[in-house]
Amino acid sequence: MPDCEISFDLSRIDFRATSDLLMASYWGGGRSDETHRRAFANSLCAAAYIDGSQVGFGRAITDRTVFAYLADIIVWPQHRGQGIGSRLVRALIDHPELGSVSHWSLSTNDAHGVYERVGFKASTDGRYMRLDRKPIP
Repeated sequence: MPDCEISFDLSRIDFRATSDLLMASYWGGGRSDETHRRAFANSLCAAAYIDGSQVGFGRAITDRTVFAYLADIIVWPQHRGQGIGSRLVRALIDHPELGSVSHWSLSTNDAHGVYERVGFKASTDGRYMRLDRKPIP
């Protein structure tokens, strides 16, 4: 895996590249820049960087107490398959503000392996996944 920095600093995110990539994804095709601005502002966002250049993005939609939903985990195409997605997910679920969150969920059509590596399990329909853990006191 390449040396990858994870940052939660929203001001560092390359909004244009991130929004464009999300709008090109199977799940974000109907979104706009304004949708992304609002979504990012109301989520805990993380971005992955290699040598200062952004190569990935993800966010947690959360009450920061009990529940969190992982969304928009995406890695730039040329950097996929290097563990960056797993690093983003791990950084989000290990974030100090989310230590008491015991119920994590997400939806994916094609990245089950990424989430299984960090402890998620498929639900009965094979699309939705959930991670239950003991809250950190």
